[in-house]
Amino acid sequence: TRGEIPTDFLYEDELCVVIKDLYPQAPTHVLIIPRKPIPMLSEAAEDDQALLGHLLIVAGKVADQLGVGDAFRLVINNGEGGGQTVFHLHLHILASGDMKEGDLAAGLSR
Repeated sequence: TRGEIPTDFLYEDELCVVIKDLYPQAPTHVLIIPRKPIPMLSEAAEDDQALLGHLLIVAGKVADQLGVGDAFRLVINNGEGGGQTVFHLHLHILASGDMKEGDLAAGLSR
């Protein structure tokens, strides 16, 4: 991120940052944002494999730190038709403590 929106990082390293979602769709809702600008997952390149894997590892670590490591959902919205409204690839970690199949908020986007 370029710091357009003031926020505290829950986690950061040389490849990504993790922030709380400004419009949470669940009691726990954070975003994992790569520092490298990739507009959407479908535009990721072969040389992004290590970065994409790193984002998944970070997701697990952050979920554990937030106390939801055994029950969370990981979401990537891809393209306008897939609910993406911010065109910089990011992953959503969502957890409510009792999520079930079909519970994902229909309005989840960004």
